[in-house]
Amino acid sequence: MLINKLKEERTLSKAEWTALIAGRNEELSAYLFQLAREERHRYYGHDVYVRGLIEFTNYCKNDCFYCGIRKSNRNANRYRLSEEEILSCCEAGYHLGFRTFVLQGGEDGFFTDEKLVHLISAIRSKYPDCAITLSIGERSYGSYKAFFDAGADRYLLRHETANACHYARLHPGNLRAKDRQKCLWDLKEIGYQVGTGFMVGSPYQTAENLAEDLLFIKELNPHMIGIGPFIPHHDTPFAEEKAGTLELTLFLLGLLRLMIPKVLLPATTALGTIDPKGRELGILAGANVVMPNLSPVGVRKDYSLYDNKICTGEEAAECRLCLEQRMQAIGYTIVTSRGDSLNE
Repeated sequence: MLINKLKEERTLSKAEWTALIAGRNEELSAYLFQLAREERHRYYGHDVYVRGLIEFTNYCKNDCFYCGIRKSNRNANRYRLSEEEILSCCEAGYHLGFRTFVLQGGEDGFFTDEKLVHLISAIRSKYPDCAITLSIGERSYGSYKAFFDAGADRYLLRHETANACHYARLHPGNLRAKDRQKCLWDLKEIGYQVGTGFMVGSPYQTAENLAEDLLFIKELNPHMIGIGPFIPHHDTPFAEEKAGTLELTLFLLGLLRLMIPKVLLPATTALGTIDPKGRELGILAGANVVMPNLSPVGVRKDYSLYDNKICTGEEAAECRLCLEQRMQAIGYTIVTSRGDSLNE
């Protein structure tokens, strides 16, 4: 059985990955999740790490066909948080037990290297025991190095799809898969804990594309992998496309846990958006991270990458408490630590 081969060898060929994904069924999934939980418990126990997400700008210079904050969306209500507002989010999060802050935003030229270095330095100075994660897209090697030197620890950059032709069908011509992948290799070389990932069920995606994603991730050997279902946004060219499924997303989470057992694997907000129990099911499929929102309630609905995003009206404390209760209900515990990856 290919699942057993994966558990033993930690990888498969492209043909084997494709066959496994295309041939999945309920019985196979249940077996996979059991193995994935065993691996997760071996290295991380029943702990679930929390990351405090701060969505600090929804301006973006890019025009990705799937994204609600693409530059061509004239209906987006744009905002930028000031450095003071961002630091206030960190302060609120710190008091709630968060020891990782994730600064996420569109590729916004307003936030120059100088401004970001100042911001990162301020957070590092004020919260020396916390991890600082950036998720701000493609930048130069020099920019990444400057942020790292200022105190950033981690960088999240989903490769979205490893196949260049598929990538070109999801993005305008000025964006290329190989450029995005080069950024990930640059980040690793600099010394970041690196996270990548992809959308599940994006338009035109095939089982072969997913196999290529898994092979790319195996080669990169990241510290974190963030995957979530594609969910259409009403103000994009993909408004009428079908969403990705909970079932396939969970299956891929299980595969990723078996492929790289020590990796950090979030149960994403998108999972919780397509199913009320999505995040719990993600944890039970092998995930071990959740990312509640620390952004000011007044701007949360405006960071709209896809439709019907959950938790846009809740205060940070509500999100934190809600997730704690949800995790306890399935036998897991939210822990207040940096939660560094064991994958080296």
